[in-house]
Amino acid sequence: MKRFMFTTIAVLGLLFTTNHFWTVSAQSSMHDPMHEKNAFTPDTIPWGPGPPFLNPGAQLAVLEGNPGASSGEYTVRVKMPDGFRISPHWHPHRENVTIISGTFRLGMGDTLEKKKTTAYSQGSFIFLDPDMHHYALASGEVIVQVHGQAPLQFNYVNPDDDPSKNK
Repeated sequence: MKRFMFTTIAVLGLLFTTNHFWTVSAQSSMHDPMHEKNAFTPDTIPWGPGPPFLNPGAQLAVLEGNPGASSGEYTVRVKMPDGFRISPHWHPHRENVTIISGTFRLGMGDTLEKKKTTAYSQGSFIFLDPDMHHYALASGEVIVQVHGQAPLQFNYVNPDDDPSKNK
């Protein structure tokens, strides 16, 4: 009987110690600098200037991956001021867009026509298949999150609309 009691106490002690270790370990990892690079609050998002293939005024934040890499996944956020326009273009890979804030207007086709756009508000999700010609407008300040497969490439329907070639 004493042996049973000793074994039970030893097992309970081991379980308590193991549970305590996992709890401490989980709490420690929350303060690990590496964890901070993998998680963002709205005030820690690393905004910078937009890429050359977008008109001036947009801001970009790379949240995960490298959109310019030859392969791999990426997640970026794009902040656009009121009235910002992205001329008709297409991508060789699927583009997944979540509207974080504002009203993002999206149209399909080779000519930018505001009256033919659909308004998507905060929380909306859009996916655009490869080679789908589309354009966008910002109504108010807009933040969208885009994720997909690298490389992220913009191919403007009209090459004269490409801001990177007009600089």
